[in-house]
Amino acid sequence: MTVREQLEITEVGILSSFACTSVDPVGTKRDRIEEKCPFRTEFQRDRDRILHCNSFRRLKRKTQVFLSPVGDHYRTRLTHTLEVAQIARTIARGMRLNEDLTEAIALGHDLGHSPFGHCGERTLNEICPHGFRHYEQSVRVVEHLEKNGKGLNLTYAVRNGIECHTNKTAATKEGCIVRLADTIAYINHDIEDSIRAGILHQNDLPRDCVIVLGNTKTKRITTLIASVIEHGVYDIDFAPKIRKAHDDLKRFMFERVYTNPAAKHEESKAELLVRKLYSYFIEHPEKLPDEYKRIMKATDPDRAVCDYISGMSDGYAVDLYTDLFVPKFWK
Repeated sequence: MTVREQLEITEVGILSSFACTSVDPVGTKRDRIEEKCPFRTEFQRDRDRILHCNSFRRLKRKTQVFLSPVGDHYRTRLTHTLEVAQIARTIARGMRLNEDLTEAIALGHDLGHSPFGHCGERTLNEICPHGFRHYEQSVRVVEHLEKNGKGLNLTYAVRNGIECHTNKTAATKEGCIVRLADTIAYINHDIEDSIRAGILHQNDLPRDCVIVLGNTKTKRITTLIASVIEHGVYDIDFAPKIRKAHDDLKRFMFERVYTNPAAKHEESKAELLVRKLYSYFIEHPEKLPDEYKRIMKATDPDRAVCDYISGMSDGYAVDLYTDLFVPKFWK
């Protein structure tokens, strides 16, 4: 018996009946049949493929909330992803669901996020005829863009969880956990970053929310995680009282931070940059890298240009814009 087979037997023996195990015929289905690994379960393989892919590494230079912040302690899209994975695994463990599946979904959920955060996403959605939503692009990354167009050939359960992490109900309980872990992570780490940036003060937080959830990031995250676990595996959600406090705090963050000019004053420049790059490559498709020229031939220029720009890190996009549009001094 292989190590993988032993792990599969262990999963079936200890996980909840609501869990998606590594022998589930639907959840573990891949587009291309592969020989099984002797040491890792199917979802462990997916997790490893995501960790080693190019798109995952580029997350370290993509905006979370603050555009290219100066300072080592502000979140990036990568550190956000790691915090989501930690929270999601804690919930999954507490509910006897599949930690490996949960972690794989969490690590892959933002692979398709554009540079410059939601400003970049909004701009691409406005100018690309195909539209652009980061959760759909994340699926496109793992299915079509990674590994020179071959994709990562992930299981159905992981791809479904990635696609549904924003505004849909996932097919697995593990996918539903990641959706909640995402919002738990970003609301609370964005509060911490906003206080560090001087946009918020601890005393600005809504008093009713603080009373229910806690007056520190650690207490709030602990309260939210505990509420999900205690609410039960049948319906993955917060208890009603906690849900209201969470939603009120989220609403407060949208009003005070996510639309705050102090945090977003550079976004108009980022939007202009994305629009200029998009127009340039639509007009000069021959300047696209070869892998995106192949996409253009298989689909159309808009699809190829959108794929190219959405995959850029903030720094790469700025450097490319500078190279294309800022005059160089003659030496």
